[in-house]
Amino acid sequence: MGTKGPTRTAPAVTERRRHDGPGAERGLTAFGDTDGARPGEALGLYAGNANLPLARKIGRYLGAELGRSEVFEFANENIFVRIVDNVREKDVFLVQPTCKPVQKSIMELLIMIDAFKRASAGRITAVVPYYAYGRSDKKDQPRVPITARLIADMISVAGADRLLTMDLHQGQIQGFFNIPVDELTATHLLSNYWQQKQLDNAVVVTDLGFAKRARTFAELVGAPMAIIEKRREANDDRAQVVNVIGEVRGKRAIIVDDEIDTGGTLVETSRALEREGALEIYGCATHGVLSDPAIDRLRDSAMQEVVITDTIPLARTRRLEKIKVLSVAPLIGEAITRIHQGKSVGALFSSEMQRTQAMLLWDEEDEDES
Repeated sequence: MGTKGPTRTAPAVTERRRHDGPGAERGLTAFGDTDGARPGEALGLYAGNANLPLARKIGRYLGAELGRSEVFEFANENIFVRIVDNVREKDVFLVQPTCKPVQKSIMELLIMIDAFKRASAGRITAVVPYYAYGRSDKKDQPRVPITARLIADMISVAGADRLLTMDLHQGQIQGFFNIPVDELTATHLLSNYWQQKQLDNAVVVTDLGFAKRARTFAELVGAPMAIIEKRREANDDRAQVVNVIGEVRGKRAIIVDDEIDTGGTLVETSRALEREGALEIYGCATHGVLSDPAIDRLRDSAMQEVVITDTIPLARTRRLEKIKVLSVAPLIGEAITRIHQGKSVGALFSSEMQRTQAMLLWDEEDEDES
């Protein structure tokens, strides 16, 4: 599954990548059950350049090869895509989170969808673990766009038949699509990690916008909740924490959110909890965007540990000892299996404890390959 140059020769090319790695030596189904049903040969798993490590992990979980494609950029910044395999009537799953570089990732996603459509793929599912522009989900100021809706329209018009994503910034984004949307959540995976740590006297801390999902997290962890009241006065990435609602003094606080961008709000929340007398402070989020200067802020913060998932790749040069990355590959892989076989995706969370434990163990075994 290494990166190799394409067979096509073209002048003035600045970057070329071909995705055609070998199949996995081992595959897991049903979260570790080797006797579970496997997808048929009609399934095709492909990836853009945004998060190849995650795509490879998903392929390894499925026991399937990552399909062959050429995706590269010419010197004039135009993106070229060619699907090497015959995908006629195949059930195609395209893994491409819209993460940094955001605009390039979005264009790769759209162009690859169009290429599959024109290659007569039977069904195209856009697997977008991280959905960019999720914060632009409403018109909260005069003369501003609703970009989350625009991206949804672009994905649909490009030719996607279905979207598989994870922890959207707001649930109503599903309604922006005119195609079926399956939204997974990392809440059970993350909560299980904290259960394994067995923190005494814990409290789950979140803001009002994430309170509903944080309540599920708190119930799974078996801890009370505290709410952060914050105010954002400008179009920047830092919010001012004005109040902490709930008892945190002498407790081990776990701050929960859907994403960590520049880390400004997370660090401000951590400082507010320090002032309120929290004993220990931890951070937790599904998407580790970690735009500059997030790494520096987290390094200098009082937080003991920050847990994220691999929906967005984190370069080894940017990793800190206090950052723990859990893999969502088994969860996405199992969802792909169920979509392909026409089974319920919601049933994934019918026995959360058993399944998330299996996912956590899977991640620990394969962490050195991330």
